[in-house]
Order: sequence, then structure tokens, then C-alpha cells
Amino acid sequence: MKRILRRLVGSLISLVGAVTLVFLVLRLTPGDPADNILGDEASVTAKAAFRAQLGLDQPLHIQYGQFWSNIFDGSLGTPFAISDQSITVSSVIADVLPATIELAVTAMIIAVFIAIPFGILAAVRQNQFLDHASMVAALIGVAMPVFWLGPMLLYLLTVKFPLLPDPGSPLRGPLPLLLPALVLGAALSGKLTRMVRASVLDVLREDYTLSARAKGLSEVNVLGNHVLRNALIPVLTVMGLQLAALLGGAIVTEKVFARPGIGTLLLDAIIKRDYAVVQGCVIVVTVGYVLVNLAVDLLYVCVDPRVKEDRP
Repeated sequence: MKRILRRLVGSLISLVGAVTLVFLVLRLTPGDPADNILGDEASVTAKAAFRAQLGLDQPLHIQYGQFWSNIFDGSLGTPFAISDQSITVSSVIADVLPATIELAVTAMIIAVFIAIPFGILAAVRQNQFLDHASMVAALIGVAMPVFWLGPMLLYLLTVKFPLLPDPGSPLRGPLPLLLPALVLGAALSGKLTRMVRASVLDVLREDYTLSARAKGLSEVNVLGNHVLRNALIPVLTVMGLQLAALLGGAIVTEKVFARPGIGTLLLDAIIKRDYAVVQGCVIVVTVGYVLVNLAVDLLYVCVDPRVKEDRP
């Protein structure tokens, strides 16, 4: 509990710092929301009324106080580009967040099912054909850009060989999700495969692994009970960081496959200088990082009980 509380306090400080920094940077960045949203043809009077309606004509400290008031009431403010004042930033984010979570979790599952078995096999068969083949495939996965792989798979599997529905298809369910998740999962699996291989190799050289083999334990028992659990700690760290990044929105994948998501919402809000939506997206992404890192900390304890020790 001390470890969890310490993490929560540190995460809360990070959250406050992140949203405050974004608040300041947005207002210091050149560009006026009134110009971006109303256009150049709008009159000076209309732009002034627009700024007054959104509170952008107020001093910075008053805007900052209103910003935190919107956080505490749960609305996160009102989008600048939407005239309907009943629509809040929270509702706009809630419309696209499930699609982002769905894509991120599916991509992570695909990456794990590829990376863990191939990483273990590559480590066990070090310097053999399977090891070299796995590392070449992992290197290709790491080096291949998503903005190229996405359109290529889209052409191959929806145009040349129509095995999966195209992004414009009205279908719902797992099939339209499979292709974008495969693109993200393939890129992520390359990094994870290399991490799993390196971590397993380190543990295979430890004295307790050699002792377990000397006692006559089967290779499956040695790998399952002695090697894999100890090798998972650094792998879980990377998985947590990558999942949190995916929850932040895979903008390129969402654009290529015409999927809604928080990444696309954030990009559009930055272009329009919609401060409220940008701030709301940053808050959600930061909270996602906090929750994922907390979950990884709890998994550390399950994988390696020695982590229960209260270390500074």
C-alpha cells in the first residue's frame, strides 16, 4: 500500500504539471482560436464577441482558475468549434475514447501473442536459424513505418484480396478492427520480441537457472517457473509504456483506416486552436498513463514477490 500511495502522489503531481504546462503552452503559441474557427472573413466585432464568450479575453490567472473549475465539475469545458453550449469536452471525448481503447488493447494482445513465444524461442535457440529468423522479422517490424504498412495491407487485404472489410464499410464488430490492430500490433511486436529475447537470455545465464537444470528439472519447468517470471519484469515495463502510448491515440493508423479516436480528435483540436479539447485530451491521456503504470506496478508484485519490499 505504501508503494501504491507513493505512486499515486507522484502521478497526481505529474498530472497537475502536465495539464498546467499544456495550458500555458497553448496560450503562448502563436495563433488565435477566433481566427482559426471563425475564419479571416469574420468581423473584428464577431471575433471579440467570440473571445468574450469563451473567456479568452480574461487575464491568464482567471482563465487558469476557470480551467480547474471545469476539471472539478467533470465537463472539462466547452469545445470552441461547437456552438451548442450543452455539448461538453467530456462528452466529445467519451464518443471517441472507446474506439481508442478497443484498438489499443487489441493491438497489444496481438503483439504479446507474437512477441512472447518468438522471443522465448529465439533465446532458447540462440544463434540458430530460428533465432536469426525471429530477429530479422523483429527488425523489419521495428523499421517498417506504420504510414507505409497500413496502406499496403489495406490494398492487399481489402482491394487485391478482399478478405477484410475496407475502412468505409458500415460493418461493425471485430472484423473492421482486425486490420488496424494488426498494423499497430506488428510494429509493437518487433520491439517486444527483441526485449523478451534479451531478458530471457540474461535470466538463462543466472546461477539459479543453472542450478534448476542441474537438479534435473524439465526444460518446460525451468522456463516456466524460473526463467519466464524473472524475465517478465523489464518486458512488463515496456508493455506498459507502449500500451499507454497507444491509449494516447495512434493518429496515423486512425487516419489511414478512417477510425475515430482521441489521437485524431487531439490533432484536429490543435489545428483549430481549440484549447478546451486539447486540454481535455491531454488530461485523459495523462490519466491513462497513470492508470497503466499503476497496473504495471501491481503486476510486478504478482510476477516477482520480492517487489513487495518497501524500497525508496
